[in-house]
Amino acid sequence: MKNLLLITPPFTQLNTPYPATAYLKGFLNTKNISSFQMDLGIEVILELFSKKGLERIFQTPNSQLLTPNIERIIALQNDYIQTIDAVIAFLQGKNPTLARQICSGNFLPEASRFDQLDDMEYAFGTMGMQDKAKHLATLYLEDLSDYIVACVDENFGFSRYAERLGRSANSFDELYHQLNQKSTYIDEITLSLLNKKLTEIQPKLVCFSVPFPGNLYSAFRCAQFIKTNFPHIKTAMGGGFPNTELRDLKDKRVFEFFDFITLDDGELPIELLASSLHLPSSDQYKRTFLLENNEVVYKNNSTQHDYKQSEVGTPDYSDLKLDNYISVIEIANPMHSLWSDGRWNKLTMAHGCYWGKCTFCDISLDYIKLYEPIAAKTLVDRMEELIAQTGENGFHFVDEAAPPALMREVALEILRRKLTVSWWTNIRFEKSFSADLCQLLKASGCIAVSGGLEVASDRLLELIKKGVTVEQVAQVTRNFTESGIMVHAYLMYGYPTQTIQETVDSLEMVRQLFELGILQSGFWHQFAMTAHSPVGMFPEEFGVIPQQNEITFANNDIQFTDKTGINHDKFSFGLKKSLFNYMHGICFDYELQDWFDFKIPKTKVAPDYIISCLEKEELFTTKPTAKIVWIGGKPSTEFYTKSKKGQSWEMMKLTFHSKIETVEISLEKEKAIWFVELLQKLSVFNLQSITFSQIKSDYETQFDDFELFWYSKSLRNLHSNLLLKL
Repeated sequence: MKNLLLITPPFTQLNTPYPATAYLKGFLNTKNISSFQMDLGIEVILELFSKKGLERIFQTPNSQLLTPNIERIIALQNDYIQTIDAVIAFLQGKNPTLARQICSGNFLPEASRFDQLDDMEYAFGTMGMQDKAKHLATLYLEDLSDYIVACVDENFGFSRYAERLGRSANSFDELYHQLNQKSTYIDEITLSLLNKKLTEIQPKLVCFSVPFPGNLYSAFRCAQFIKTNFPHIKTAMGGGFPNTELRDLKDKRVFEFFDFITLDDGELPIELLASSLHLPSSDQYKRTFLLENNEVVYKNNSTQHDYKQSEVGTPDYSDLKLDNYISVIEIANPMHSLWSDGRWNKLTMAHGCYWGKCTFCDISLDYIKLYEPIAAKTLVDRMEELIAQTGENGFHFVDEAAPPALMREVALEILRRKLTVSWWTNIRFEKSFSADLCQLLKASGCIAVSGGLEVASDRLLELIKKGVTVEQVAQVTRNFTESGIMVHAYLMYGYPTQTIQETVDSLEMVRQLFELGILQSGFWHQFAMTAHSPVGMFPEEFGVIPQQNEITFANNDIQFTDKTGINHDKFSFGLKKSLFNYMHGICFDYELQDWFDFKIPKTKVAPDYIISCLEKEELFTTKPTAKIVWIGGKPSTEFYTKSKKGQSWEMMKLTFHSKIETVEISLEKEKAIWFVELLQKLSVFNLQSITFSQIKSDYETQFDDFELFWYSKSLRNLHSNLLLKL
């Protein structure tokens, strides 16, 4: 028996667990509160996409009109049933030799999803056979998904379920109506798995973490099942969806399903709920909705403070069947594959956002506004614990925006401990990301970053309060790219007051960034106004008119009209189609007009604008307080004598071997000896930090012309590669 059962309801990711329950379980361990966690989503997927599962769904009666594509899938059902277990095992990494069979053709049954292959075949020349096979296997699963949506359950989706019921649901009516209908086929699988776990674990409290609208319906359906069949078990819901959407909850029908709904950081609210299991008379709650005297009440009467990030413990992935997750590649883009391919341990560098000013963002909510970084040593301790626990060396830091200074300290700590890891995170494109810092991050195992360029227009970036300029973004993305770190940009269109000219100019900026190769991936999304952002709270300041609805259930996305009267929807297809081609390195010579079937103005952006941003001359200056770090090894040395016009000097040749190149420099013997000793002091393995001004002072006690020496051609090959100023 466990006191608590933590559940992620269907569906989130196929390749790795959503981390919320692992975070909570790690915290509960520090309080000696017994808990068990399960990812119902992956368990339902594996039940559905199995030989027995497909046999059942192909037997499901269907009276709808069938399209030629669905008829083809039905005709090939035996081929699907015969191959499904092998394909799932391959995507789980348990059957790698199947890649050749998949790539050779005539193994997987093919329906309409494979029609796009002609356009994408070239993309796998650099991705390799395993990735190509994963992509083909993903198309195969998507064909089956099309069949399930058409014939079995229209609400099905690999990373969401019945998402429309959770989107902007100001009223509970539609969701409540759906919950009073007969269970769907997906529900039956979900509830059968849940029933087994409840019988096995016998929890006193079941906590559902609901991160997205696509998890909401299943959470309610599961809670309904518990209330009907296990009425003695208490149910609670928390997570990203209630944190953002249910802050104005008034509908008491919700509490036919859930006893408690908690907001914001879940550690203390869950601890208090767990305590109340043993002390039913306890009336201490933290940010919790419940029903009292048949009325919805919000209780936040505990005087106990939320836990510091240093106190919440290391996420605990035990109970989760990590080797059962499946890696898929939906499109042939290496950055996009990070979200769906491979198993990543999830960690957070800092709670909240250190910037916290963007006007489209929910900066009024605790998960953004309460900024608290974690000490680098604590963070790397947690990384080592997770490596030991999961056997995985890949990390996704799920920050709103990872702080550059903390990223630097984490990178140094990783290097000092000689850890071999791969990691990626979300950032702001700010000038702190110098070429030197990017080299350090790469050396520590950073493989990719994603960040918000949003609207590539300096006027709108200022209105958004993004704190960056297009020029700055170009320079930072160049620094990351040249260090070997992949860059993904979030792009936005339809921001309040955005003109058609600004949309076109933004697209031209993006085209140039991709053409120069300093951006490798991106995604356009249309601006959405949320209730907790500055735009949502003060719409009149941004020229938008919100549509007011009565709120009794969810409140986040707000429908609005922009005073410009522009229909931004019509840009969606052209922006996304152009970006798809730019990401694959083609069509840069197309006129922007070619992407749209309506007239657009010509861009006002100069064709060499981004190049001009990158050509600004680098000044040979270093801040006196800059820390200088050596990440290379000890050089080999060789003495020789240099003669010129009857004079001779004792010289020393220093040979530096890095992973990708060998650099040789020659210095006068005394300076060379001083320099080698300096590098030992500057080594990343030494905990003492030495500043540029300290190096300069030490040099000048023995020699002249420090700047001439430090910025000489001899040393230049070591700068921004092994000898870094941070």
